[in-house]
Amino acid sequence: MSGSFEVTTVVDRPIEQVFAYLAAGENDPKFSSRVLEMRKTTDGPVGVGTVFQSTVKDAGFKTKREFEITEFEAPTKIRWAERSKNPVVAPEGGYDLSPEGAGTKVRLHNVLEGRGFFGRLIAGPALKSARKGADDFGAAIKRAVESDG
Repeated sequence: MSGSFEVTTVVDRPIEQVFAYLAAGENDPKFSSRVLEMRKTTDGPVGVGTVFQSTVKDAGFKTKREFEITEFEAPTKIRWAERSKNPVVAPEGGYDLSPEGAGTKVRLHNVLEGRGFFGRLIAGPALKSARKGADDFGAAIKRAVESDG
């Protein structure tokens, strides 16, 4: 089973500043309570081919995740693909940014996919939870960027 969720928020910061904050994936724990740790594992500046590894906690379980940047067009587009072997993964996701007045409109989207019997069993509830929390997640991105960025 697979499905998607998305959220859009407007951040009161210029697009270049918002893009830089989101592209530095190590900021993710500041706006995602499920991300316990995130680190870049490849050398050089962030761009296509950059890999981030994370430790996340979902439903009481800690798992390791690995994401690769697949598209990177400053300051408007970041795409990633999860390369992990977990039961539920995000095979595609990303940010779309556009100017909105003096701020930046940010659209986050993710596809969630269940793999194997257990993954297919829990993908539906995981997707339902992600959709239910999407607005709060968008608000958390806005708060983090505006306070740190």
